[in-house]
Amino acid sequence: MKIIVTGGAGFIGGNFVHYMLKKYNNYKIICLDKLTYAGNLATLESVMSNDNFKFVQGDIADRSFIYNLFQEEKPDIIVNFAAESHVDRSIEDPEIFLKTNILGTGVLLDACKKYGIKRYHQVSTDEVYGDLPLDRTDLFFTEETPIHTSSPYSASKASADLLVQSYYRTFKVPVTISRCSNNYGPYHFPEKLIPLIIANALNDKNLPVYGKGENVRDWLYVQDHCIGIDKIIHNGKIGEVYNIGGHNEKTNLEVVKTILKELGKSEDLIKYVTDRPGHDMRYAIDPTKIKNELNWEPETSFNEGIKKTIKWYLDNTSWWENIINGEYKDYYKKMYENN
Repeated sequence: MKIIVTGGAGFIGGNFVHYMLKKYNNYKIICLDKLTYAGNLATLESVMSNDNFKFVQGDIADRSFIYNLFQEEKPDIIVNFAAESHVDRSIEDPEIFLKTNILGTGVLLDACKKYGIKRYHQVSTDEVYGDLPLDRTDLFFTEETPIHTSSPYSASKASADLLVQSYYRTFKVPVTISRCSNNYGPYHFPEKLIPLIIANALNDKNLPVYGKGENVRDWLYVQDHCIGIDKIIHNGKIGEVYNIGGHNEKTNLEVVKTILKELGKSEDLIKYVTDRPGHDMRYAIDPTKIKNELNWEPETSFNEGIKKTIKWYLDNTSWWENIINGEYKDYYKKMYENN
């Protein structure tokens, strides 16, 4: 079995590469990544010498490049993690999100149609559903929840999902889609909430929290997500959408305070900053479908997962310090220090 993993030098894609190489010693994993700001070859350092692994740098929106890659490698499965994914960046500059997340997905689907594959899997997000009210804890996103986007990022991901479904309906391309809740764990890019708070707290810097920190997210440990995708690409029903959720709802402020407690740091480091435009209030996924059809459930509680994550960042300081010392510094200053 040969699998192309796009965006495999990013956070979730990188974890998926590690997971698949460890589980399947007879699979060939080809990692395709453009190596934008969020792609980091250091994430793949330990597998670069693996005979079953190959890294290719390229852009999923580059049609001739993608066609040549498919013709040369003849993959069985495509798992598309490649995406611009930071909501704040999509508000600053929506265009690149449209190019990568929509046009890039279209190029991959055309290649799948042209060269034939056993499965194309689109990694999406619960953000395509919009948000839920804080006072309705009985409500959850299901696969039947209408798409109702809030940001250029989520709109671009929803557009890609619709494109994927259309290629199944019109061209019979064998597709599946997963929509996940917020992931956390090793190799998470340091501008995202949990690694940002860990890094800043370790350096006794202010911890920027949007608004009052009341926004609720359903947290999913990244390895649990990888297990879910593994089950979908092997046994999921063609043409179907599967929600992957963690059953770990926390307010942003709860997450920050949990990390501070684990690190023995003061809550005085918390600094409330101006809320982002259109900030979704609550995400919560109902993963009943994937549980019933594929026997998947999250294995990692938030308390267990956050301890593992903090330990990883403590044990791998050079990985995230090298990122923070680069382009990230300028972006961080622009987004937070002027609030």
